[in-house]
Formats: sequence, C-alpha cells, structure tokens
Amino acid sequence: MYVTVNAAMSSDGKLSSRRRDQVAISGPEDFARVDRLRADSDAVLVGVGTVLADDPSLTVKDADLVATRQQRGDPPHPARVVADSRARTPTDAAVLDDRAETYVLVSEAAPADRRDALEAAGAGVHPIVAGGTRVDLPGAFDTVEAAGIERLMVEGGGEVIFSLFEAGLVDELSVFVGPLVIGGRESPTLADGAGFPDQFPALVLEDVERLDDGVVLSWVVDEP
Repeated sequence: MYVTVNAAMSSDGKLSSRRRDQVAISGPEDFARVDRLRADSDAVLVGVGTVLADDPSLTVKDADLVATRQQRGDPPHPARVVADSRARTPTDAAVLDDRAETYVLVSEAAPADRRDALEAAGAGVHPIVAGGTRVDLPGAFDTVEAAGIERLMVEGGGEVIFSLFEAGLVDELSVFVGPLVIGGRESPTLADGAGFPDQFPALVLEDVERLDDGVVLSWVVDEP
C-alpha cells in the first residue's frame, strides 16, 4: 500500500493554534489540489483528534472528480479510515455516514460498549481491532490493504503523522506552507509525538509548486 501524507502548515510549522481550532492556512487553489489527491486515493485517513475537532466528511467535493471516479469503476468517494485507539469517534460523526465505507482502527483497550456502538453505527462502518493499548498501525494497515486499499492519503493530525513515520509506513509527504506565523510551544506541529532522538526519517525533495500565497513541497521518503 502506498501512503501519502498531506498537510497544510504555517510558515513556522504549525498545523493549528494552541487552542487546536481550525486555522485557514491555505486557499482555494490548495483546496482544489487536496480534492484531487482525495479523488486519486482509495482511502483517506485521519486521527480521532481531527474527527473530534473538525468533524470532516473526507469526501470528494468536485462533481467532475466524483464522476471521473465512477467512470473508472470506483465508488464516488474514497473510503475513510480513522485511527482511534479508544473508540472515541462519535456515532453521528460525518465520517460514519453512508457516503463511503469507513474503517475505524481501534485497540483492544477500547471499551467494549464503544466498539459495539461503532459496529452498530452503519452498514459501511468496519471497526478493526489491532494492538493492545494503542492501534498497531502496521497490523491494521495489513487488514485495510487486504480490503482493497492500495493508495492511502493521510490528512493528519500531527500525532498520527508522527506515528506513521515512526512505523516506517510513509512513502510520500506533501505539505502546503502558508504565509502566516502561528507560534506557541503548545501548538500542534506536522509530526507531534515523542520525537526521534536519532535516526531521523530522511526525505528527498521531488517538487516545489507555488499555490495561493504559499508553496507546496513534495518529498518522497529516502529508503535507508
């Protein structure tokens, strides 16, 4: 499975403010680029923090892109994948609606009643249990890939992105860098988490594109 991480960050590397609310970092040109990335993907992944903060639908917005997906025999929208160790995804979350299949990755530590609630949330909702106290991402990804997902787009947040790099699961990183400074030591960054003490994942710059009032940087992961 090919995994592309996509994000928008401020010029100082922040995904949001210290309040962790939505901040308008990119503009219409980048929104269209992200929509094309979604349309070219089999599934889109976010962490539960993104679901709780933003309640995204993770669907393709442009009708022409939806039509193109259908013409090639794909569903109108990519599947949604939520990394949610404790099964905190609300049963009325937009990602659990019937517009696309949804895989919720939970751990064995998720309360049984929450797992049952997700199971009952809809016919297209598929809880996947992998890992003891946290989601075992490699194991969960094996299950998702077996379901037919070959191209996975990751849209955040920072904790999930760090965990994916830590597990060696990222193939490509695409970042829109916007023209603002957010600041704050408690503001989320592109790759939150424990951080790497050494053996930092290395990237190879593939492309630079100016969009809106910012720039899109595209890297591939440099295999050791």
